[in-house]
Amino acid sequence: MQQGLFIVMDSKTQSKYKLNKTEKKFLRKQTKARHTLLRHEGIDTVSHATQCLVVANGGLGNGVSRSRVLPVLEQCGLVDALLMPPNKPYSFVRFKTTEESKKAYHTLNGKEIVDDLGQKIILYLNFVEKVQWKELGLQVLPPGLMVVEDIISSEDEKMLLESINWTESTDNQNVQKSLRHRRVKHFGYAFHYDTNSVDKSKPLPGGLPEICNGILEKWLKEGYIKQKPDQLTINQYEPGHGIPAHIDTHSAFEDEIISLSLGAEVVMDFKHPDGVTVPVMLPRRSLLVMTGESRYLWTHGITPRKFDTVPASESHKSGIIISDVGDLTLNKRGVRTSFTFRKVRQTSCNCSYPLVCDSQTKEIAPSFPESDGDASRLEQEYVHQVYEEIARHFSSTRHTPWPNIVAFLKALPSGSIVADIGCGNGKYLGLNNELHMIGCDRSQNLVDICRERQYQALVCDALAVPIRSESCDACISIAVIHHFATAERRMSALQELVRLLRPGGKALIYVWAMEQEYKKQKSKYLKGSRNNRGKEGVSSDASVPGLPGEQVPGLGSQESACPAPSDSDFEERGCNSRKATNSKLPIHTNRTSFHSQDLLVPWHFKGSPGKNKPAEPLGTVGSPDPSPVFHRYYHVFCQGELEAACETLSNVSILQSYHDQGNWCVILQKL
Repeated sequence: MQQGLFIVMDSKTQSKYKLNKTEKKFLRKQTKARHTLLRHEGIDTVSHATQCLVVANGGLGNGVSRSRVLPVLEQCGLVDALLMPPNKPYSFVRFKTTEESKKAYHTLNGKEIVDDLGQKIILYLNFVEKVQWKELGLQVLPPGLMVVEDIISSEDEKMLLESINWTESTDNQNVQKSLRHRRVKHFGYAFHYDTNSVDKSKPLPGGLPEICNGILEKWLKEGYIKQKPDQLTINQYEPGHGIPAHIDTHSAFEDEIISLSLGAEVVMDFKHPDGVTVPVMLPRRSLLVMTGESRYLWTHGITPRKFDTVPASESHKSGIIISDVGDLTLNKRGVRTSFTFRKVRQTSCNCSYPLVCDSQTKEIAPSFPESDGDASRLEQEYVHQVYEEIARHFSSTRHTPWPNIVAFLKALPSGSIVADIGCGNGKYLGLNNELHMIGCDRSQNLVDICRERQYQALVCDALAVPIRSESCDACISIAVIHHFATAERRMSALQELVRLLRPGGKALIYVWAMEQEYKKQKSKYLKGSRNNRGKEGVSSDASVPGLPGEQVPGLGSQESACPAPSDSDFEERGCNSRKATNSKLPIHTNRTSFHSQDLLVPWHFKGSPGKNKPAEPLGTVGSPDPSPVFHRYYHVFCQGELEAACETLSNVSILQSYHDQGNWCVILQKL
């Protein structure tokens, strides 16, 4: 098939040239690829021939390495440059001449190649004016982090690997635990993945393996480590598996944590609370040493995938993976075994990072709910009562409607009946005088503010709204559902919204997003200045447009933390599926990225709480204070979680799903 002949035709020529069925199908797919690149990546293609092409489906992000795609391109001419952005499903190629790029365009469009996983993919090429990619700024290793290459010999590596007995009797306390994605053994103390710590009162018999003692003594003598560890965890990872981003509990272990990589290399991601991520290559037989800031403040984890994006240059080994798109390729992971050594701490931690230190946190946080009753009590104390107390202050920070919500309401037909479930101070109730709007909220004090503004509003629970079924043309739920403490309760709140809608009615739902940085753009919440913090209650959910009352999406398979600590498994979808029990809810640091899906967010109060200031407000830290700090429960949503929850609803179609300034949003319609 001469694919290139019809792709470069203008509309008049296409109308004269009769395309066969195969050609029409191909043209549709190539056009779709072009539109997708523009819509999602901002890459604008051109209709005239240039030296440069964008190769859709020919990128590192969909498993095509430099060694796979470069020979295919070189069949058409001399390749001047091949740029492969990390984690993107496309690449850019610049040929020496326009004639060579035209040949590639005609020859390779629709060409089937095999990716590095052995799967067949089809390339779609389009011309672009120039090949360019914004490089990342110069990165440095997190402070206190060190990678020592070739710390042991290949003979010692073989000896260590052969010393592991994975088939020991289950009577042995050191035997591997039942972790779905990896084999693990503990020595000295058993490492608990639900808390990232150990039980100091229950040391394991036998201590560390004798084979490790000589190696540790050598590292001490050579100055690579400063203290001899007394706890060891051995993990074996198959390709495609990883570990969730986490920080080892401060109070459990001393400053120095070291990890020896055997069998294969891997890329480990270190992430600062401000969102900066530094990918670090850990070569085979290298030692990772984490101390100070890198140990206490930065999370570390391994993304579950079968290939790592690495420099193509042979000279590059350990250290930061520089984002030089002209020198990146894929490296297939092998079976990696890690020996992670720690020193159990016997005293409280007094590190320089009190906001993330469990030893220095005065607040006794509530536990993750284990039942519907627990969830209800958690919401009562850390949602309902808090908003009742902060209603006036909260209302003073909620006055500017969000454009996309305004657009939704303005687009509704005149005379529509609209319910605002979790209306807060009613900032959306009076936007469109052509609508009949009614609001409801769990907070009496917020409903009183609505009534002072002459809006119709009532007090109710979002799980049981006293409005007749199928009586509303539209509903909005803005920053509400993320206050429900279990997946089941979040689903119930979604079902209640659908119940209110008449057939054909629409609902707009906003929830706070785990991903406060999306498509390289930070949300307003992360960008918030100190002045804004004061206006918003220091670390209020400034990015969330509207007021929560309690509420809902979620799936049973996604309950808990996305890149959260304390998990023994890591799902391919990117969110963990753990059900965290008997562990405390973390307290979020304001204006920083989220590290757990279920957490408490502080509200620094200004003024007198509620109508009558209590002696010691519920949900606050410490003793009575003229400026108390309240904590509100949130479940922040991972990408796709809200949409997936809505897809499980009966008689519902999802019209739109999008990210809006740190929030995941869905517009659905009742069938």
